[in-house]
Parts: sequence; C-alpha cells; structure tokens
Amino acid sequence: MKLRTFSMGGVHPEENKLSSEVKTIPAALPLQAVFPLSQHIGAPAKPVVAKGDKVKVGTMIAEAGGFVSAPIFSSVSGTVLKIDNAIDATGYLKPSIIIKVEGDEWEEGIDRSDRLETLEAHPELTPEMIVDCVKKAGITGMGGAGFPTFIKLCPPPTAKAECVIINGVECEPYITADYRLMMEHADEILVGLELLMKAAKVNKGYIGIEDNKPAAIELFEQKTASRNDIEIVPLAKKYPQGGEKQLVDAVIRRQVPAPPAIPVNVGAIVQNVGTAFAVYEAVMKHKPLFERYTTVTGKKLKKPSNFLVRMGTPMKELIDACGGMPEGDNKVLAGGPMMGRALSSIDVPVCKGTNSVTIISGDEALRKTPQPCIRCAKCVSACPMGLEPYLLATVSEQHLWERAEAEDITSCIECGSCMFTCPAHRPLLDNIRLGKSTVMGIIRARNAKK
Repeated sequence: MKLRTFSMGGVHPEENKLSSEVKTIPAALPLQAVFPLSQHIGAPAKPVVAKGDKVKVGTMIAEAGGFVSAPIFSSVSGTVLKIDNAIDATGYLKPSIIIKVEGDEWEEGIDRSDRLETLEAHPELTPEMIVDCVKKAGITGMGGAGFPTFIKLCPPPTAKAECVIINGVECEPYITADYRLMMEHADEILVGLELLMKAAKVNKGYIGIEDNKPAAIELFEQKTASRNDIEIVPLAKKYPQGGEKQLVDAVIRRQVPAPPAIPVNVGAIVQNVGTAFAVYEAVMKHKPLFERYTTVTGKKLKKPSNFLVRMGTPMKELIDACGGMPEGDNKVLAGGPMMGRALSSIDVPVCKGTNSVTIISGDEALRKTPQPCIRCAKCVSACPMGLEPYLLATVSEQHLWERAEAEDITSCIECGSCMFTCPAHRPLLDNIRLGKSTVMGIIRARNAKK
C-alpha cells in the first residue's frame, strides 16, 4: 500500500509519543476556573453573567461577540467571583470570567449517558438544525486556530463543498490526545463526521491518519469496511501534515491557493477529530463545548498522561497530576514543540484550543545561539507553503512590511519547519510571526477604509 502525503516541503522531527498507550482519565475539578473571552478567531465573547451569579456545568457565561465569534460555557458549577483580566497562553492579560467551583451540578437536558446515538435514529435533523446546534454549542476548531465551526459549514456562494476531511493526523511529535480520542470514541467520531457531512450537504467523507497510528487506522477501517461514503486514508508520517492545506493535498490531491482562499474553494471542509466528537456531543447529547482531550507530556515528566479536562482548569493542576514539574530547567509549552508557545505562567487555563501541555527539559529547553545565515536554503526546501523563510524573517526584522506582504507572508502557517531545519539556529519563525501579524493588521486597516 502506497501511503499518501503532501507534495511540498515538510520535516521529520524525532517522535516522542510518550503517552500514546495511556488511557484518558477525567482531570480533577479545579478550585477556581478561568475562562478567557478570546478562545477563538474573531471577536471576543461578551459576558452574560456578573459577579455573584450562580452557574452550573453547561451554563452559557458569554455570548458570541459578532458573526465570527462563539459563545463560552461554564465547565464547572459555582459562583462568579469576578470578571477581570487574566493571563492566557499568549502571555498577555485578557478579559476573563473567573468562577469559584462549588460542587458539580449540571444543567438539565445534557445527556450524560454512554448510549450511542446514530444519525439514522434522528431523521428529523436537517442540515440547518445541525449548523444551528453547532453554533449555539460554541464549537470551534479543536486542533489549531480555533475557527468557529459553523462558519466552515456555511461556505460562501462562490464555493461548493464536495467532501469533509477529518484530521486524525496529529503530526506534532509529542501529542497523543487525538489518538486516544480516536481509540476510545471511534463510533462517536464517525457519527460526528456523518453530521458534518449532512450539515455541509456532501456525500463523501475522509479520515486522514498517519501510519504511526496503525491501531487507529485498523479500527476505523474495520468500522467503515462496508461503507462507500467514508474513506480512511493512511498517510506517510511527515510534519506538518495536520495543516489544512497539506491535508487537502495529501488526501484529495488538490492545491489550496494563497489567502484569502480556504480549503472549501477546492471543495473540501476540514475538521479535527476533536471537533467531530464535539459536534456529536452537541447535536446528539445536547452538550455544549466545555471540556476537551488534552495531553500532558515531557521526557522528564513522571507520568505523561491524557486527560479529559474541564476548560478553565489551570495547567499547573494537570502538571501536578502527572507528578509535578521536573527538577532543573524546564520550558512549558501550550501545544507541542513545533507550533506550541512557551508559557509565562503555568496558571494559564486550558481553553478550547489546548490540545497539549508539553514540558521540555534541560538542554532541549535552551535555544542555541543564532549564527549568520549560511545560505543553505534548507528552510526553503522545508517550507510546506513554498515560501522563502529566510527572506520573510529578514524583511520582518527590518520592518519592511510592504515587501513582506509582496512576498506572501500571510501564507505562512507558522509550522516552524524552517526554524527546525536551520543549521544556523536563526529565530526564523519568531520574526515571521511578528511580520505576519503586522501585515495582517495593515491589510485589515486598509480593507476597513474601502
């Protein structure tokens, strides 16, 4: 069997799936939960609770702040202590709702049973009903940027969806949360895919899984053996195959053009396995998004683990549950070592997009001293978007924003392949991230004047 993969660039980081065979357990309830109002791309959510209000698990505490936005639901029961600024994974203070945890009382109507609900048993569900349910449940992309899911299911008139692709790649070298979710909830993920297909009005679904997860590939192939509408696509192990554009290339061999083009412009809607599971729970179990699968891992960590975590839980409590912070120098990342961001505090809460807390220890935690570029072009060969990272980093460092835009800096997916492969240890991604955010701000301001 020939394994598929994307056609341009990519790297092969050392694999450290330390927690791949560790079954997921529910994380302990926090003493206090913190809910940043910006947990998604777009406008921050707006609080609908005030200091002193009582909430239950599943109570909406913030409504969508615009079209591109999503509501936020409490993952705990208790009392709203205050609405104040708190540090999130970006390291900046962000408006947040802080709740003192008291018991574990759930909103009525949430189905907490393990009974599998199938689409065949619910013929009353229309595409519009599914999209509305996804929107009201606050579901956003669970594997990356956190784009509100309902928007992906309503493509613009100029684009027509032909298939839904489920991202089961999990190409970051340490993270195993998606793998455990696939192994533990395959049936629910398949129903979630069926719901996404019906909502998008398409008849074909794909699930892409890298070949370093043979048990997951076998499990899903067994469950879909008699079906023609869902295809399991084994993929060669290569980073960053979990990127939307790379996955579309690998699975259906179509190239997504530069921004503002998105996968649906070539007929594909891409969703993470965690998103498919959340859609199943929202539509079939009437459960809004307030918890997620998260890996806590690191070579020096005593017990690398996978947790079902209530959002708002401080990352410190998850690290303590794994045996505490290792001795010596450590760098704690929200995410994996390739795309994760170093945390300024381990009191940062788990949010909708938190798939991992990764602890890098010792020499691995230290960056090597940058040297002058030796013009080897390894970063160019590694870039999965066909960009010139050395050039984008340089023009960003020199604040040449017009040149950065002309060189297509907004196409960068911030995968870090360039910095990973650079023998001179240049901080390419750091500079490109700065340049990309600046250029995108310039573009937004320019468009607002039109």
